[in-house]
Amino acid sequence: MKAIIPVAGVGTRLRPHTFSHPKVLLNVAGKPIIGHIMDKLIAAGIDEAIVIVGYLGDMVEEWLLEHYDIKFTFVTQSELLGLAHAIWMCKPYVIENEPLFIILGDTIFDVDLAPVLKSQFSTLGVKEVEDPRRFGVAVTDGGKILKLVEKPDTPVSNLAIVGLYFLRESASLFKTIDHLIDNGIKTKGEFQLTDALQLMIEGGEEFTTFPVSGWYDCGKPETLLSTNKILLRNNTLTKKYPGCIIVDPVFIADSAIIKNAIIGPNATIGENSKITDAIIKDSIIGSEARVIHIMLTHSIIGNNASIAGNPHEISIGDYSEILVG
Repeated sequence: MKAIIPVAGVGTRLRPHTFSHPKVLLNVAGKPIIGHIMDKLIAAGIDEAIVIVGYLGDMVEEWLLEHYDIKFTFVTQSELLGLAHAIWMCKPYVIENEPLFIILGDTIFDVDLAPVLKSQFSTLGVKEVEDPRRFGVAVTDGGKILKLVEKPDTPVSNLAIVGLYFLRESASLFKTIDHLIDNGIKTKGEFQLTDALQLMIEGGEEFTTFPVSGWYDCGKPETLLSTNKILLRNNTLTKKYPGCIIVDPVFIADSAIIKNAIIGPNATIGENSKITDAIIKDSIIGSEARVIHIMLTHSIIGNNASIAGNPHEISIGDYSEILVG
């Protein structure tokens, strides 16, 4: 089956890290965000992916082609006009009326997709949220979706659409997106996938929902760190580091060098990083980073960055250098 994965966003809320890296390649719990997604998709039987790239898209293409042996098609969205527009750009690469699975490129999830991809109806992943105004939401009768609303100012449902969409018939999806684009129909300034799906429902297409209990946000530094903590919860390190204390759960790349340090809990240490005389917990340390004589907590250190000195809670991007006396 074919998946569509939009990853064209800039990731402004994760700056400075996204100045030099696309958001989906940021490390969380030992691998890039997109790596967690691809592993789930392939395990569920996805054997082809259309990836919608934009900002720093060549880095995304290179990483995916290096790490996965499935068929990829890359589509460049030069102008960010909304999720429906991004999906619409994939139309030439989709066989008419074949089923599709769409997943947002920053959606790390914990759900068994195998039964979802066998559903006899189109179905959307949903999760109950406290503040539905930030999301597209589904109004249901307990089983069937009655209505979809994009980021309602007045809450009409607490079932947020979490970025997992299975469409039984792609032709009807592209027909409704054609209608939105041909008529310039936008919500909050963009062509919304939620609006296209609502037109499908109004046209008689039956949609159901499936619950997604594990849905992990990677959109901001604080949520990236909380997702790192959740994904590490079952990690137990077996490698020993003489003179160091390792407090599980952690991820430490095999090539990392750790000396006279306390690592963990909830710490990710990237490839070829060097940690010396340091205490690191609840943090993500990038590849090739240097961390010396410091205590870090709730921090994100970019690739090839260097930091030393007094205790910190800090977020610095790639190739940064901070030395504090």
